[in-house]
Formats: sequence, C-alpha cells, structure tokens
Amino acid sequence: MLIGFIGLGNMGRPMALNLIKNGHELVVNDVIPVAVEELVKAGARAGETPAVVAGQVDVLITMLPNAAIVAGVMAGEKGVFAGARPGLVVIDMSSVGPGDSRKMATLAAQKQIAYLDAPVSGGVSGARAGKLTIMVGGPEEVFNQVKPVLECLGAKIYHVGESGAGDAVKVVNNLLLGINMAAVAEALVLGAKAGLKPEVMWEIIGSSSGQSYAFQAKVPNFVLPGRFEPGFAIDLQAKDLDLALQTARENDVPLMLGGLARQVYALARARGLGSQDIAAVIKVWEEAAGVEVRHDPQG
Repeated sequence: MLIGFIGLGNMGRPMALNLIKNGHELVVNDVIPVAVEELVKAGARAGETPAVVAGQVDVLITMLPNAAIVAGVMAGEKGVFAGARPGLVVIDMSSVGPGDSRKMATLAAQKQIAYLDAPVSGGVSGARAGKLTIMVGGPEEVFNQVKPVLECLGAKIYHVGESGAGDAVKVVNNLLLGINMAAVAEALVLGAKAGLKPEVMWEIIGSSSGQSYAFQAKVPNFVLPGRFEPGFAIDLQAKDLDLALQTARENDVPLMLGGLARQVYALARARGLGSQDIAAVIKVWEEAAGVEVRHDPQG
C-alpha cells in the first residue's frame, strides 16, 4: 500500500520510519527540508506539496501541530483536497478539537475522500517503539480498512465513534492528565512544607487512594530526581487544555478545574518552563512555598 505522510516532527518522524520498517512505501512532505531528506534516505519519496502527495497515495497520514495548520494542509491552495483522487483515506493523527475534525471531514466528503481523526497517546517514546495508543473517530468500515496501517504505529487501537470522537477522547484524557499533574504538584509541595520527606510521601501515597498515573509516572522519574526533560512538555499540555476549554465552550459545559489548571500551566510557561516535562509544573509551587520536593537515593 502506498502511504503519504505529512508532518515529520518529533512524533511524525519515528511514526513514518515505522511504516517503512513494516514494508510500506511512503511519499512524505514537511515544511522543513532536512526532515524530508532524512526520510528519503530511509527509503521514502518526497512530495513537493500536500496536493502532490495526495495525488499519488491510497492512504494519507498527517501529524501536525494544531488545527490551523491541519486546515491549511487539507484545504489550502496546494493542499490535500486539491490534489486527492476520490477514494483517498485521510488519517489525521494531530491533536485538534472534535469540532475542527468534523469540519475537515465534511469538506473531505465533498471531494469523495474518507476522513478519520486518530490522535495518539504515548509520546515520542511510544512513537519510536510503535506502541502508541490510537483513538479513531469516523466510519467504522474505513477504520477496518486502514487498521493494518495503524497497527504499524500503535499497540492499542480503538474505534471510538463517529467523526470527532477520537479527538474528544484525547481531549478528555489529557484534561484529566493536566489536572492530575497540577494536583500532584500542589499536594507534594504542601507535604514538604509541612515537614514530610518526599520519599515517605512517594511510598505511602503510591499505595493509597491519592495515587494516579501522574503520580506513579512523574514523581519517581521526574520530580524526585529533579530531571525534567520531556516526556510530555508543558507547552503541549497547555495546548491540550486549550482544546478542552474550546470543546467545553462548543458544548456549553462548565470546566472550572480545567480552567484553573490552564492558569497553572500559563504560570509555568511564563517562568520559561514550557519545553520541560509537565512534572516541572511543581516548580511553580516550590518557588511560592520556598521548598523543593527532591530525593536522591544515592545521596
């Protein structure tokens, strides 16, 4: 199967390489020439524009930074819809709002193009390993058609509903992650200020009702050793909380905790922490309280 891939950044590059490793022919495009050159060296062909890529392939995958860029790549003058043949299947794996994907799916249908929204969870490490979790919205028969392609990229693949549903699941999941990480940071700093040792909090909370994925994954690997290389960056978490707030506005749902969490990440970004892992949000509370939550078992 000939596959197009547009968007060869931190996530897209390893995903495209996994498709090549699994025997697929690729035609690739990116605004950064060196990213395209790297994939060409790995065996892909370059497509000059999204339209050129779309005109050659059976399935086209996009992994792009935001909804505005997705719209430009899809519906621009030299975009996918301008060059695609009827019957093309587009799989947008970017993280965008459900409403954004529904708009693109409507435009695609007018061109006789199938459109799936398929955001992912698992980060760069999951992309490299081909172990992403993939949440797919769109027609089930189209999902079944391209599932073997998705299996080259992910270990857990779910069809979750009609157009926009994949993005909705991702928004809900990352809303919880953002809130949970902020709560973990706030609680640990309170404990440290009250005189608790970080290693004691880690041991007891880790086997008690206060634990969560954010606690289990971020405290021992990032917070306690004071290593904050992402991971999942604060900038990306802030973007996902913006998507949650956008989705809430579109559906008239109050999002009070989500709004507060977004302000926490805004503070972290204002401190210059945007490129660090979301666990670095703890520095906002540490600075305010005058304590650090660190533990070096070798110390």
